[in-house]
Amino acid sequence: MAPFDWHARLREGLVIPAHPLALTRSRQLDERRQRVLTRYYLDAGAGGIAVGVHTTQFAIRERGLYEPVLSLAAQEARDRNVVKIAGVCGARSQALGEAQSAALLGYDAALLSLGALPGASVDELIDHARAVGEILPLVGFYLQPAVGGRLLDSEFWRRFASLESVVAIKIAPFNRYHTLDVLRGVADSGRAAEIALYTGNDDHIVLDLIATYRGLRIVGGLLGQWAVWTRRAVEMLESIHRDPGAPVWREVAWQLTDVNAAIFDVANSFQGCIAGLHEILRRQGLLEGIWCLDPQETLSPGQLAEIDRVCATYPNLADDDFVAQNRDRWLR
Repeated sequence: MAPFDWHARLREGLVIPAHPLALTRSRQLDERRQRVLTRYYLDAGAGGIAVGVHTTQFAIRERGLYEPVLSLAAQEARDRNVVKIAGVCGARSQALGEAQSAALLGYDAALLSLGALPGASVDELIDHARAVGEILPLVGFYLQPAVGGRLLDSEFWRRFASLESVVAIKIAPFNRYHTLDVLRGVADSGRAAEIALYTGNDDHIVLDLIATYRGLRIVGGLLGQWAVWTRRAVEMLESIHRDPGAPVWREVAWQLTDVNAAIFDVANSFQGCIAGLHEILRRQGLLEGIWCLDPQETLSPGQLAEIDRVCATYPNLADDDFVAQNRDRWLR
């Protein structure tokens, strides 16, 4: 059997869920259900997993959970042809340490967050990325400022994309102008054919996937929204790849954005976004509760009613039947 060419698969375009964190009522790591989530994503057809990212909760680092959580996912993905991406953040020493840990656990690439370097110059950011890229291939990350990202112009993205260690970029500024900055930078870098573009714009998923810019196409998604109803996400992406111009996407695009507004708690500036994802997974029986490491991080007032509304309005986007058929097997 030929070895798994994860870089080629990444360029083809995949569903990559941003992996949540399963906790017990006492807010300790629930290893059993953490494994269940990974099993769900893999059996749903996800082509990759991203662990240690925003959806996994950045506080896993201060709780000593970074390596244990990455290890659980890596164990479940062993012998599966999936791309394993580790979230890497912090200043130089932290980022290098996380990249080294991920590499030892068998991860393929590092999703590099620059949110911890708000005052760094472009030269300093590029030097930082180059250092991390010596340990693991890089997936760039344009994180929206509302949840800790910083603004990065097209010149930064041109220089970042020029680094040979860069294999992909997750575009998640939740802003069309800033999304265009990434596309323009990659197009000007001379390495567009080597870099896989992924949407992280949970507010604009479908429209990102059906649009093109100077011949560039966003081929897949590395998304918190795709951490729920993952089977439908896989079916959707496969259909978009077959026929991106199909009229159905005009309607589905707005449906999915409406769903995301409820789950991500847009009405309250995303305060309940992780708890919202947990609520969907709890309803499906994959998580026991919606607990986060921070006890103050929970559903916002009115968010539960909004989640009820979108679940009732868009059953076509849910994969409850798929989960119900497989949940007991995953829980063993």
